[in-house]
Amino acid sequence: MDIDEAIASLDLPQKVRLLTGSALFALWPEPEIGLAALKLSDGPTGVRGAELRGGVIACLLPNATLLAQHWDTELAREVGEVLADEAAAQRVHVLLGPTINLHRTPLGGRLFEAYSEDPLLTGTLAAAYVRGLQDKGIAATPKHYVANESETERRTASMVLDAKTLREVYLLPFEIVVEDASPWAIMAAYNNVNGVPATEHTELVEGVLKGEWGFDGLVMSDWFATSSTAQSANGGLDLVMPGPGGPWEDKLVAAVEAGTVAEQTVDDHLRRLLLLAKRTGAFGPEHKWPDDLPAPDSEVRREQLRRFAAGGMTVLTNNGVLPLDASKIALIGRHAIDTVAQGGGSAGLRPPHVISIADGLTSLLGDSVSVVDGVEVRARYAAPGAGVLRDLRATTFDGAGEVLASREMEIAELAAYGGWAQGAASIEVSGEVVLDEPTRMLVGVRGFGDWMLEVAGESHATRLAWADGMVEEALLKPPFWTTEVLVSPGDRITARVREAAALVGLIAQAVPLPPADVIGAAVRAAREADVAVVVVGLTDEQETEGFDKTTLALPGEQDALVAAVAEAAQRTVVVVNAATPVLMPWLTQVDAVLWAGLPGQEAGDAVAAALLGHIEPAGRLVTTFPRSDADALSPVPVNGSLPYTEGTAIGYRGASEPLFWFGHGLGYTTWEYGAASSSTVDGAIGTVSVSLTNTGARAGREVVQVYLRPEDEPVRLIGWAVAEVAAGETTQVEVRCSARVQRVWRDGWQPLRCGEILIARGLGDVRISLPAPTNHRGM
Repeated sequence: MDIDEAIASLDLPQKVRLLTGSALFALWPEPEIGLAALKLSDGPTGVRGAELRGGVIACLLPNATLLAQHWDTELAREVGEVLADEAAAQRVHVLLGPTINLHRTPLGGRLFEAYSEDPLLTGTLAAAYVRGLQDKGIAATPKHYVANESETERRTASMVLDAKTLREVYLLPFEIVVEDASPWAIMAAYNNVNGVPATEHTELVEGVLKGEWGFDGLVMSDWFATSSTAQSANGGLDLVMPGPGGPWEDKLVAAVEAGTVAEQTVDDHLRRLLLLAKRTGAFGPEHKWPDDLPAPDSEVRREQLRRFAAGGMTVLTNNGVLPLDASKIALIGRHAIDTVAQGGGSAGLRPPHVISIADGLTSLLGDSVSVVDGVEVRARYAAPGAGVLRDLRATTFDGAGEVLASREMEIAELAAYGGWAQGAASIEVSGEVVLDEPTRMLVGVRGFGDWMLEVAGESHATRLAWADGMVEEALLKPPFWTTEVLVSPGDRITARVREAAALVGLIAQAVPLPPADVIGAAVRAAREADVAVVVVGLTDEQETEGFDKTTLALPGEQDALVAAVAEAAQRTVVVVNAATPVLMPWLTQVDAVLWAGLPGQEAGDAVAAALLGHIEPAGRLVTTFPRSDADALSPVPVNGSLPYTEGTAIGYRGASEPLFWFGHGLGYTTWEYGAASSSTVDGAIGTVSVSLTNTGARAGREVVQVYLRPEDEPVRLIGWAVAEVAAGETTQVEVRCSARVQRVWRDGWQPLRCGEILIARGLGDVRISLPAPTNHRGM
């Protein structure tokens, strides 16, 4: 049965039923027409599955900015292929990624999920990622269409931006990915655009996306984003997620019967849904899923993920201390022991393991590394790490106290919303402490609800009230309660909660030490070492969906820790375990800074490989680093509106003397740029050619970047090329330049005026300037 025959065979209620999800991450089947139930999963750096917490074990890739720092389309495609295999292993048809919103401000909480601040770089990498996924039969879902650069008030705020800014900057990544990779689905955003909800924006969905660009795929809503019936159906939205329930279903049937929505409109939405199903194997002949795919902890996957992470890391400064060559290293910092592998929110998943930086470095260097804990980095307590509790179990009960289900767990938290525990009247979580001797511990609970905690013969009752009813708050920033208890080996912590909301879990950890004591121990270790490596960073409290940052400063007393260690140590290397810019008041006091991102499950091995030079950390920054909070644009709406006052001068385009420029990265060798030339295609700059010599003692990887500085417009990246060159060798690099960024929007696309071509290693290190061709048209 073809798509049109299938549509004709269904009545209106059957059609409409298919246009709202059947569950949190699934669509309805329709056996009558041969339609199987499609499964969807959050991404974009791992296939999480249907469980919001504690679900199936899956590969945890490095975060998007770290992957983007390769500036490598072949690697982006390989990432898509890995994710396609991961999706196939879970029988998932549709991956909800990549995220192609831009880094408008480094205060954005969700930047770790998105590639960069540049629309050309973002769109080009995203297109390669989409091709990698879809060539293996898994649908990609570029998101969030469009102007979803703020998490604050994201469900209600209106992004206010003119047509020029929208077209040249924020629509451009979507235009590139649609025209170059033909994604099978796109996700509409939560926010409004110039006062109109993205889920019912006829001009942008029907006019630009489906009309002007010819997008033939499906447009789905972000989860719970749709608030209207006729407006969203007529505005181009094809699928409301999740379900069941929501503003369509019976209401959409009634709207068609009342004449406010044409049945032909419903048919068009269903046609797109069935095309998605056909492309992914859920409509038509029975789909054959591949067998014998590599496991998330297989050596082939671990090698890929180490390479993805280490190669994208960026050397920000280096006075010769890197790669490390020392007989005695002091490794210092909470992030060294409890390395942050991923950000918070819907992208989070359960990996097979997370290799800490301490484990990664000591596995290679053994006793030459001494490991010292750092200051506290969290304001809220997280679930206990591996080895703190064992024999973990969760049990759900109905209103009469009868057991509904009981499961062994590997982590001491679970989702009360969207998982197997949903609908329970109460939930019990318990685990046995792993101790050799009696110890005073901080124990407690996480999550909204009425709690009863029992441990070491003590009982504690507390209520953590859910004030605003927001799922983001309940899931991503759950409240907590703790108490100090003398705990003995074999003691069990048991907590039961009623009226749970979204997430429930236990807290169990050592009682924190005063910062002065921690810094003192770090200083003593640094004095005895040849090199001190201090690992600092952010956590999922700052880098998370649902919330923006209020400062770029490192949390806790991490800056004081770095300054004290730098004063005491012979040489100091700082490793920053964060995806997005941080302030560095200690920058001139240290000898090197390695930007490590959120490196995924192989974090520690990847950082060790980068520090020791086993893999060159040849990444180039994808975000401009400001010097102060005052230099960062606010992501916070005022009176429900967030004007994009900077226009097209986003990031590096409007920066002046930042801490580090977009495109910056030193690697482990040096480069000389020789003779250069350019050519034109239809009046636009087509290619730029330059002679490149590796003048260092090591083989290296260079990213040759080409920018255009027009006469009356902000500078912009127009192309780049990656070159791997042996020590002392010279090669000719040809950079193909994009015509899409050599135009301006003035009631339609117009050519740019001529200006200057910049050949650079980032805008802070321009090597060659050439005049743009005098006949440059930019079309």
